[in-house]
Amino acid sequence: MHKRLRLTLATAAAATLTGGLLTLSAATASAAPTPGATTADADFNGDGLGDVATSATRAYVDGKKAAGQITVLYGGGGHTTISQNSAGVPGAAETEDYFGSDLAYGDFDGDGYDDLATGAGGEDVGDDVDGGTAVILWGSASGLHGGTTVKDPRPTKHDRFGGILEAADLNGDGRVDLALGTTTSATVDIYRGGFTRGGSTGGQYTLLPPILSGNGDGLRNLHSGDANGDGIEDLIVNGYENDTYDAYDANFWFPGSSSGVRAGTSQKLPAGFVTDVGDTDGDGYGDIIYGIGWDDGIAGARKGGAVLIGHGSADGPAYGDQQSFSQDTSGVPGGGEKGDSFGAELDLGDINGDGHLDLVVGTPGEDLDGVKDAGAVTILYGAADGSGITGTGAKMLSQDSPGVPNSDETGDFFGSDVHVDDLDSDGLGDVVVGASGENSDNGAVYPLLSGSDGSLKGTAGIYVSTVGVSGSGTPLLGNNFAD
Repeated sequence: MHKRLRLTLATAAAATLTGGLLTLSAATASAAPTPGATTADADFNGDGLGDVATSATRAYVDGKKAAGQITVLYGGGGHTTISQNSAGVPGAAETEDYFGSDLAYGDFDGDGYDDLATGAGGEDVGDDVDGGTAVILWGSASGLHGGTTVKDPRPTKHDRFGGILEAADLNGDGRVDLALGTTTSATVDIYRGGFTRGGSTGGQYTLLPPILSGNGDGLRNLHSGDANGDGIEDLIVNGYENDTYDAYDANFWFPGSSSGVRAGTSQKLPAGFVTDVGDTDGDGYGDIIYGIGWDDGIAGARKGGAVLIGHGSADGPAYGDQQSFSQDTSGVPGGGEKGDSFGAELDLGDINGDGHLDLVVGTPGEDLDGVKDAGAVTILYGAADGSGITGTGAKMLSQDSPGVPNSDETGDFFGSDVHVDDLDSDGLGDVVVGASGENSDNGAVYPLLSGSDGSLKGTAGIYVSTVGVSGSGTPLLGNNFAD
């Protein structure tokens, strides 16, 4: 859920998409990217190229319905598809485990390779039905292999443990911490960095945000980023507030500190799902990106959906300025229509290499030329003067757009998730799009490489048959990326 925006020079390389998988061609002499270019985020095999992890939580595994799988697409070529039946992975694939319920990456053991934390929210733990489990899959020179269970500190006090995850350095010690939650309890368990493959951590503590807990209520989302510019990442918690009769959706910001997340200094933030945090206007404070994909019912909602940017400040994000975008904003293609879900998924990255962050917006419910729920993706670019995200020059892509594989079809939900990463080490943020409804809810992933001319092009989609995921049932490949 957490996306680290590492801004630095990157090695120039050329890339192509062949056979539906990412493969690099030999590097050719070309101008070095400008400072501020995007480099690889998740790098599970340490080759300097961005790797993409996505889940198919409803995939059949050895005949077990919705046991769940995770697929990793390596920037240098090849893929790995992992289930609880894979060698070295704790547990076993069972009906409705939903392995891959959430994904969060970071170098948890400090060996130089990114690792992947994930959950199986429907895992039965002994006699505890749907107790849930969380594991860390370990990175290596050959990619992800094996895993270790993250111990549940209160296994009988909640269900669906591991269903919500976030990786971040919440105390500024240079080690990655892991925050875990469930949809049935408000309690957040935070494990300090210092993870080992034997199962130990650097310690554990809890956070209790002011949201409804129990009786089917609990956490809805976790995200992180440095919104007050102190150099330590903060934690943002989403749920239904517990201080009003109506129990509206709300986010709460908890600042990080040298001792960890500070519970007593939280700030209430706007409603919506926070899917990224990044400094969009270059002022040194992380800006919080909220997706409000609903037509109505919560503050800030607009017909067709909306995106809210809450700018960070030294006093915290509650005191920063706000920007709002919808398909009715000047310069943004399309128009707000009921059920579009503009803002359902969002991700930041420098796509055109100008040193400013751009925002990719998923609109999976977009109807196009009479094709219902075909889905679309909109790119809102950072202003050339560095003042932040703007509607000027915005671009919309669908599967009928030049350079995008396949075609618009009913129920594809193109844009069900979006991810920006440098897949070919050219310093430009490439766009990866999930279409969870493709081929009758089998799902698909479409990597689109950014060109220096501003184009986005892919040559093939990645489908369940490409990566060895069963096409039985509704696997929903591409419904969730590790950010």
